[in-house]
Amino acid sequence: MSAHESIDDLVLTDTPVLTPDMPIRRAVATLVRQQVTAAAVIDDSGRLTGILSQKDCFRPALNASYYQEWKGTVGDFMSPDVTVLPADSDVLAAAEAFLEYPYRLFPIVDKEVFTGMLRRSDVLKRLVELG
Repeated sequence: MSAHESIDDLVLTDTPVLTPDMPIRRAVATLVRQQVTAAAVIDDSGRLTGILSQKDCFRPALNASYYQEWKGTVGDFMSPDVTVLPADSDVLAAAEAFLEYPYRLFPIVDKEVFTGMLRRSDVLKRLVELG
């Protein structure tokens, strides 16, 4: 094995996927139920339009606590500027990206189409295995 091996077997393809027009309450419930830190937001063509993290969910959840009402959609609260990794990245490139950015996961795209998520913990584990 080499650090230049593909990330293919590390990419999670069964993660939740949200749409910009989904009610935020439903999206927050999805993140909580599936115990994920973030979910990709995609359009009808499968292109990544943003990411909704647990942190993004605090504002609508707090507002709902104060006013007893959930308001807004995923598009209102998601982060639209997303740093992604290309599907053909190797383990070394992924590790360098996690070192450069504070994220716990990266969306993986193939020609702008979302294909899955890559967790920081999985890349670190693979580096330890390779070391």
